[in-house]
Amino acid sequence: MSGGAAYRRVRGIPPCVVWFTGLSGSGKSTIAARVFETLKDRGDNVEHLDGDGVREVFPSTGFSRPDRNEHIRRVGFLAGLLERHGVVVLATFVSPYRESRDFVRSRCRRFIEVYVSTPLEVCEARDVKGLYTRARNGELPNLTGVGDVYEPPADPELTIDTSAVPLEQACAMVLARMAEPKPARKGTTKP
Repeated sequence: MSGGAAYRRVRGIPPCVVWFTGLSGSGKSTIAARVFETLKDRGDNVEHLDGDGVREVFPSTGFSRPDRNEHIRRVGFLAGLLERHGVVVLATFVSPYRESRDFVRSRCRRFIEVYVSTPLEVCEARDVKGLYTRARNGELPNLTGVGDVYEPPADPELTIDTSAVPLEQACAMVLARMAEPKPARKGTTKP
């Protein structure tokens, strides 16, 4: 028996890729960071791949549709490899296009798409990075939700609107979905 198979048997959550998608400021990274800490504290083998951190490693990646698709495909390939080696992967990327998210799904054994559906006006009010202000001033012409389209998932495993769901509840929802042997489709934001 391989070490990976033995490792999977003793863990509470089997390896998977949890893909958080939504607009900038929606709460993707905040939820994933809390889930990450919870899993790490329990001793799970977990990694958090975040859009900002990955772009620091690949700074020349652009923001055109082809560039974004290529970027997400690369990250998805990496996430799938980590999953195959017994890692729970939390990936937080705007990933605005269905085609690139579908590609990532095809690369993973257990893919859980979490659509952080927080409305644009709430994300803009938060504007923690100043991106929406810059986009409205014409400095960021391709910002998703303002100058570029966001294609919501057609059938995510879980949907969370952080304007209606508190952080601890959102974290609990994600952990519960991850613990399911075969995650059911279509999540809910209702308590």
